[in-house]
This record gives sequence, C-alpha cells and structure tokens, in this order.
Amino acid sequence: MSGSGVERGQRAVFCGLTGIIWLHRKIQDAFFLIVGSRTCAHLMQSAAGVMVFAEPRFATAIIDERDLAGLADANAELDRIVKQLLARRPDIKLLFLVGSCPSEVIKLDLSRAAHRLSTQFSPAVRVLNYSGSGIETTFTQGEDACLSALVPDLPAADREQPANLLIVGALADVVEDQMRAVFAAMGISRVQFLPPRRSTQMPAIGPGTRYLLAQPFLADTARALEERSARRIDAPFPLGADGTSAWFKAAADAFGVDAGRFERATDAGRQRARGALGRYRELLAGKRIFFFPDSQLEIPLARFLAAELGMQILEIGTPYLHRAHMACELTALPAATPIVEGPHLDKQLDRCRELKPDLVVCGLGLANPLEALGIATKWSIELVFTPIQGFEQAADLAELFARPLVRRTRLVA
Repeated sequence: MSGSGVERGQRAVFCGLTGIIWLHRKIQDAFFLIVGSRTCAHLMQSAAGVMVFAEPRFATAIIDERDLAGLADANAELDRIVKQLLARRPDIKLLFLVGSCPSEVIKLDLSRAAHRLSTQFSPAVRVLNYSGSGIETTFTQGEDACLSALVPDLPAADREQPANLLIVGALADVVEDQMRAVFAAMGISRVQFLPPRRSTQMPAIGPGTRYLLAQPFLADTARALEERSARRIDAPFPLGADGTSAWFKAAADAFGVDAGRFERATDAGRQRARGALGRYRELLAGKRIFFFPDSQLEIPLARFLAAELGMQILEIGTPYLHRAHMACELTALPAATPIVEGPHLDKQLDRCRELKPDLVVCGLGLANPLEALGIATKWSIELVFTPIQGFEQAADLAELFARPLVRRTRLVA
C-alpha cells in the first residue's frame, strides 16, 4: 500500500477552459461559447493550435472594460452574440455558455442566462452552462463540469429495460470503436458513452445503469449520475495492457460474463499490447520518475509505468485524491510509494531537485525551468490530448514517456 500525505499551497496548473479543446472535437453538433477576456481567447487559440482557415466549435465572448465597469448590460450583450452565432451556425444543436475567471468576478449569472436562452431557442438548440474558471480548478475539471451539467437533463431509462453499461469520459472515436468491439465480443451490447458524438445520442439513465469511468477526474459527474440511481463499477483505469484488461474484467463481472468468453474477447488485444510494450520496457525499466500535480491522471499513470514498464516512482503529486475512485489503482502501486495531495509547489520543487529524477511529468509552466536544470520533462497536457486508453494505445502511451529520454540522450551525445 502506498503512503500518502496532504500539503496545501500554491500550485501551477492550467484552467478548466482547456477541456474545450478535446470536448469540441467529441460532441460534433455542440458549440462552446466562453464568456471571458482576451486572455481566455489567446489561451484557447494557443492550446488548440487552430489554423486560420479552420472553423472550430468554440469562441470567446469578450468581457471588456465597459463590462467590468458596469457600463454595459452584459446579459443584453450575451443575448446579442448568441443570436448572431446561432444565425451563422445553424448546425449547432447544443450550446454551452462557459464561465471564466472574469465572468465570475463580475458575478454574471450564466445559469440564468442559459435558462433564458434555452427557452428562447428551443427545441432547435439547447443551452447549458458550466464553469471553466481557473480560480479553483485544474484543467481536466473542465470536462467534469461539462459532463455533470449534462447529467440532470439526460433521458430517464425505462424501468422495464435490461441493464445498460455507460462509459463515462471523453474518448477518441477510434478508442470508443475499439471498446465497443470488445464489449460486443463479451456479449455486452447495451453500451453507451458520455459524452456521445452528437447531442441527439444522449444516454438514458436509470436504476439499471452501471457506469465505468474511463477518466479519473470525473468526481462531480459520478456524483450526478448516482443521484440519477446509476451505480459505479469499481475498476482501475484502462491504461496499459493490464489496466485495460482489469477494466474490461470489472465490466464482465458486473454483467455476468463467464471467464472463458471474457478471455476470448480480450486475449488477442492483451497479447498485442504486452508485445508492443516489450521494447519500451527495455528503455524505461529502472528509470526514476517524479509527478507534479496537474491532470489527475498521475496515479493511474504511475501504476502503469511501475507495473508494466518497471519504472521507479519517486513521488506522485496529484491535485486531488478521490480514494473511492482510486481504490484499485492505490492497491496496485508499489509499497510505500509517496503520494502527496495538493502539494505545495515550492516544497515539491525542492524535493524534485534533491531526488534528481530521470523524468518529470509536469505542466507547461514548469517544463522549461526543469529542463534548464538538466531534468527531462513530459508535458502532462499531452497525456490528455493523446488517445492513450485501451489495448491498441498501450504502446503509444509508453512512447510518450520514452520520447523525452531518447531526445535527451541524443542531445547529450
């Protein structure tokens, strides 16, 4: 069992607006309208890498000096912008008003605005709101806030219908298709995903709904689902050959799939993943890795790296530790692995410098200073932007950690 502690201090993390980068690609008829500043707009453009000829499904309604000074009616301005947006983009069926630090500072009630606009434009467009503010959140919590905003309006499942499985967490379409194929091979056919690819495909929720978390940062969404009588299946997260296999096994057990059928459905994928991980294990085994808190993926990633690639975990910093959701992951970590919840940035930097790890997983703001100290780094945000779940992506996940070490070796040579 790993050892854990709690610190409270300043941290360096991206804000929740960043989640829009992968969410706007997932829900194909949704649009994300950030109510924020020019800084919010610059952040999104930089993070997304949007080309000038692309037309993404997000934008920023700029709060300027007149809004901050109370000289303009922010609600009237917002209504005008939404009307223009929907006239220009008739393909939008679901509109999210996304709060930011500036909108929270001026106390703009986006919940009331969303209700007003949804009434005005329904049934053609549904309008919801959530906060992507960076004041108290990490960047992956933007997805949690978005999905939890969807849950209250999800359709109710018919009580007469058989049990259904809900996979919770935004996944690349290719990963979703691969998972559907494995579940079908196991005989679990009533499978839905949240978020779906289109707003018209929202899953039905009821007492017969069992859900599996595909991402570890969805505490509010899980709570909202359980308020709708859905029940969580306890499982590790689908990272690596063993983690993915255990994730599917948890679903198989919950739905009464016999052991033989489970093995037939998963064996080929598991063997491919283990074989592909072999060459990365030769490179990464014995290397020492240190995690700064950023994405909340830190604990499942550390489990994968230690158990399947033989890396030595020096410290796991994580913004929040949800012990129920992480129970399977915590028991799979090497004994006495140091875990620090909400670590104090300065103190953790001191520990990192003292330990001199081979590789550090951190946010963008820390990477260059650590590289200047001669420490190889991996941006944690890349681990969220890249498809890493499932058997077929296990080698891709390992390569993300191998790449900075290979690069440093070449630079030194």
